[in-house]
Order: sequence, then structure tokens, then C-alpha cells
Amino acid sequence: MATTVERVPDVVFKTRVRDESVGGSNPYRWQDVTSQEIFGGKRVVLFALPGAFTPTCSSTHLPRYEELYDEFKAQGIDDIICLSVNDAFVMFQWGKQQGAKNVKLLPDGNGEFTEGMGMLVKKINLGFGKRSWRYAAIINDGKIEKVFAEPGFIDDCPTDPFEVSDADTVLAYLKGSERPAGAAPLKAFEG
Repeated sequence: MATTVERVPDVVFKTRVRDESVGGSNPYRWQDVTSQEIFGGKRVVLFALPGAFTPTCSSTHLPRYEELYDEFKAQGIDDIICLSVNDAFVMFQWGKQQGAKNVKLLPDGNGEFTEGMGMLVKKINLGFGKRSWRYAAIINDGKIEKVFAEPGFIDDCPTDPFEVSDADTVLAYLKGSERPAGAAPLKAFEG
């Protein structure tokens, strides 16, 4: 499955930002952020995954993008964004637990962006409800330049394919080469 969308969907993301004026043990406030604010005037690598705290997402997908951040920057990428159909609180805690410093975690709590990208799938078989299919995309000023969608796009997929949306494959594309030997992503955990 490859999205046929030419531009990112125009949505409003519900995010949380640190604001010391809020006080207390949770000094954050809600902040709406638009697709235009995130993708406008920038070349961005977006990678989307089924869920924060899930095995492949936590062990390989996010950490490798974080690890290769400087190499992506050297290829003219302004931001790397990890999107999941999770709420802002979950994404914040996952980023904190992962030690994410460079990759920006973007909550698509209602799945509106994911649906607009044509990547919303049911994962009812896992008790997840509706989630994002695993994919990556290079987005230039809101225009979708290239999509790396995992094969087998279906609702309630019995596996979690992880072959083409990994950091090494996307970086190799940006460098104009094939994925280096031995750099294939780890296969997804099952069960």
C-alpha cells in the first residue's frame, strides 16, 4: 500500500507544551499545532507507527531515527517526526522513557492525520482500536515527496511488518543509494 495523497492532510494536532506558569507537578498546557506549522517551509522525515511503548516501535523504530539524526540533518532534513495514534500524554511519557532528544513525537490522538494519509487501520485483533499503519515519508513544504509504506496493508494484520520504513532505508534513499548490507531492520516481535 502506498498513499496516493499528494500533500499532508490539513489537521490540528492537540499537543502539550511545558509552561512553568501552570505550576504544580504537571507544568504543561494544551497547544494546538497545525499541519502547516509542522510541515510548512521545511523538509521533514515523518515516520508513523502503531503505538508508543510497543515492542518494535520502542526497541528499533524510534531509537534508530534518534541515533541517525545528525546524518539526516546532513542530507538537508529539518525535522524528524514520529507520529502515532496516541494522546499527547502517552507520547510525552514514551519520549521521556526513550530518551528522545532530537526526534519530535507528534500525537495524532483522534487519528485524523493518519486517516487523511490513507494509513488508518483497525488493530482490533490486538485491542488497539484504530491505529496507524507503519510507514515513513519524506515531506517537502507539505508535499509528499516519497512514502515508504510497509507491505501487507490490511485491517487486523496478524503481523507487524517492518522492512521499509526504518531509518536506514529512508537515509539510504536520501543519499541516493540502496540500504547498506546488514542494515535491515529487526523483524517485528509477535505475540
